[in-house]
Amino acid sequence: MHSPAGELTVFAADGAVVGISFEQPESLRRMLRYVRRYYGEPVMAENPVLLQAESEICEYFDKKRRGFTVPIAYKGTVFQHKVWETLHAVPFGEILTYGELARRSGAPDAPRAAGAACGANPIALIIPCHRAVGADGSLTKFGGGLDAKCTLLQLEGHAVDVRQRIL
Repeated sequence: MHSPAGELTVFAADGAVVGISFEQPESLRRMLRYVRRYYGEPVMAENPVLLQAESEICEYFDKKRRGFTVPIAYKGTVFQHKVWETLHAVPFGEILTYGELARRSGAPDAPRAAGAACGANPIALIIPCHRAVGADGSLTKFGGGLDAKCTLLQLEGHAVDVRQRIL
């Protein structure tokens, strides 16, 4: 689907969204490996979960939705699950540093590991990894590219300077 942050591919299995990928080549390749590993070969077919996800994502970009209710499911390590649960609880418009993400996830000495778990997030946007930034406010990495991260943060009310830092 098209969005102001770029083209998105949404994957569903077993009645839940299991992946969202921005159309960056590496992001899409990584997501396809993840989906194939845990859920089998993707099938191109519409289903109620995909339709709900598309509707909610459109409402988010139209500023009519601040959170998502579509069912989600993900597979990863215990630590990744904790980080993704922590990210999922970060409200619309709030940002946090990777250090704060690590602290809230129960690993205060592991901001790099929290960043790595953030980077492995299979359900970008719904699990809002774009809300995590560097200690100095820098946008750092994002699977959809820094322009997409900037677009998402601006949509949520944050000013971003030309050096891609939160103001």
